[in-house]
Amino acid sequence: MPEINNIEIIGLIAAFLTTASFVPQVYKTWKTKDVSGLSLPMFSMFTLGIILWLIYGIYSNSISIILANTVTVVLSFMLVYFKLKYSKRK
Repeated sequence: MPEINNIEIIGLIAAFLTTASFVPQVYKTWKTKDVSGLSLPMFSMFTLGIILWLIYGIYSNSISIILANTVTVVLSFMLVYFKLKYSKRK
């Protein structure tokens, strides 16, 4: 189990804030099905970067990096999925 110290608490707060910032975009995209403002190449690269951060967090044994990137990768995959699904409607 990763150790939770003062630095890790700062990481957990940062992880919560940066991860939570994705929720409104995912929700808005899901409700409106408007993906015109989403860049597939950008979100694909972003998702790969988040996967690499997750791997890094696992190897570094950092709970804040693991938690944030696990949630963010799911949200990012959702946006990529929405982009692929809703772009075909036109």
